[in-house]
Amino acid sequence: MITGFAVDLGGTKMAAARIEDGCITQREQVPTDRRAGLEGQIAQMGRLLESLGYQSGQRLGVAVAGRVDADGCWRAVNADTLSAIGGAPLLQQLRETFGQSVTAMNDAAAASLAEAALGAGQGSAHFAYLTVSTGVGGGIVLDGKLLQSRNGLAGHLGFMSSPFGREICGSGRRGTVESVASGRAIALVAGTPDARSAFELRTENGHAAIDRSIAAVARLCGDLTAIFGLDRIALGGSVGLAEGYLSGVTARIQQEPELFRVPVVRAMLGHDSALLGALLAKGELP
Repeated sequence: MITGFAVDLGGTKMAAARIEDGCITQREQVPTDRRAGLEGQIAQMGRLLESLGYQSGQRLGVAVAGRVDADGCWRAVNADTLSAIGGAPLLQQLRETFGQSVTAMNDAAAASLAEAALGAGQGSAHFAYLTVSTGVGGGIVLDGKLLQSRNGLAGHLGFMSSPFGREICGSGRRGTVESVASGRAIALVAGTPDARSAFELRTENGHAAIDRSIAAVARLCGDLTAIFGLDRIALGGSVGLAEGYLSGVTARIQQEPELFRVPVVRAMLGHDSALLGALLAKGELP
């Protein structure tokens, strides 16, 4: 089982955890400073890890929002999320700060690994994890191996095109799944401060925004099944796990031809998935 320390740096929060035999025994969390550069982000990681008793050289897995390429360089694909991150030497700086026993990867990819090995993907040969939260992301795990690319873009599922999309999303592409399905997109259409408020208030605009998000995600599930022959998809994220969302996606999928009706289940590991998955990473691509 996995043992060590992990950091998950997302668009809204940075969390750190001590993990023993696959279980999180301690956890600390702070809001993400979206304007901080690489040095500032690593300094905050250090403060959280220090509070957990981490010592330099111990096993550490780091998961971050954005692209992490085969050389360990970190780029924020969505410019609205981490505005000061662009080609930063993440892995190099992490190892200079915390020692050589450090790996780094995308947060949704880490969550995909964890769900595949420890959560809702156990027993699945062709598995996908899809997170719908502030943005939309995920990962593909085929025969136990995470699908990766040297440029770090593989798994950014929210940047695939959607027939329901018209607007430009943070990636710069127009008409993506993220532009209509993300929490940010739901709040914009609903006229609420965030997606949670849209689910709670259920105004006419909010209901329409949520339905459009569900339709886009269900269509994405069918598309991914056509490409990868998936036998299961786990749905996570604050929007994906909101009341009624999964059942809505499942109902939409039932309207697809039988061949594309992939089972979609609730992700099991919740907010811990990226932390656990970060320690499952094997480092740079070969």
